[in-house]
Amino acid sequence: MKTVAGDPIETVAIARGPYRAELITLGAALRRLEVPDRHGTPANVVLGFADLEDYRGPPRFHGAVTGRYANRIAGARFTLDGAEHRIAANDGANSLHAGPLGLDQQFWEVVARSEASASFRHVSPAGHNGFPGRLTVEAHYAIEADGLGLRLTAFTDAPTVVNLTHHAYFNLAGEASGASGATILDHLLRIPASRTTPIDAGLIPTGMLADVAGTPFDFRMPRRIGTGIDADDEQLRHGQGYDHNFVIDAASGALRRVATLFDPGSGRVLDLHSGEPGLQFYSGNHLAGGAPGTSGQAYAARAGLCLEPQKFPDSPNRPDFPSARLDPGALYRHDIAFRFRTANTRDEAFGA
Repeated sequence: MKTVAGDPIETVAIARGPYRAELITLGAALRRLEVPDRHGTPANVVLGFADLEDYRGPPRFHGAVTGRYANRIAGARFTLDGAEHRIAANDGANSLHAGPLGLDQQFWEVVARSEASASFRHVSPAGHNGFPGRLTVEAHYAIEADGLGLRLTAFTDAPTVVNLTHHAYFNLAGEASGASGATILDHLLRIPASRTTPIDAGLIPTGMLADVAGTPFDFRMPRRIGTGIDADDEQLRHGQGYDHNFVIDAASGALRRVATLFDPGSGRVLDLHSGEPGLQFYSGNHLAGGAPGTSGQAYAARAGLCLEPQKFPDSPNRPDFPSARLDPGALYRHDIAFRFRTANTRDEAFGA
């Protein structure tokens, strides 16, 4: 049997109105999220595994809270206050989502729950995967009138770096369509970002900021995802599709919309809100095969997509990027709102 720890994986169900969610204690992950279509028919819109044991490694990150540092850190090392910290590599020479056995592969304690909400806590010991400081992390999920809210908080006993996000794979046509081989290529996406942080062949930011105008990365107006995903573009070749950080135009801090996703078939619309400066758009390029999904079949490549609000990748090594530093006495907080509605047309989904 696959093991991360001997504890059984437990589920927590929450619901309010037409929305229902199932959470699990491994990774504080979102396993199911039922959302109505334009006719009021509910369907699960996030990818997950039929067998709870398949959430144990190797990490796939489905629906999990990722960190301590979500995304990549170059060379699996960074310097803080003059001291170099070598962290665990799990993506070639780099660290991805904090290395092996990150928060996605840790058991979280359920510390509070109600009919419509649940809170999870995990304490990451100092030195875990090489990160300094003992980090206490909480994830609070709450079903709201228009969808699902998630509040991520953390505090530390020593200076460290923190970047937490949520790694749900969405398919607004329904998880069952993804399990039947359908993709998200016909979804329409808008991201209010005039720039991206280009990557090298190892998917590490080069340090430059690139204008999206005239490129397959221009989602400032609604764009069908499949339109440019296989274009002859060096950045797309590096990611084998989209796997890039977008620099949100609006100032960070306050909760604001960082993406809108629309499935014309079902009419479901997702408005994603966050206060973080970046958004990683990953088009599920490596989803093919693996364990059966919740509908009983393995997923195809691009059966789902991730929209991950975050600090920029490799920020600990890039002083010109927004800081990911967290000091004792300070509280890290990242609010994410997954707000749903329906639309009959593109103009209705995005505004005329």
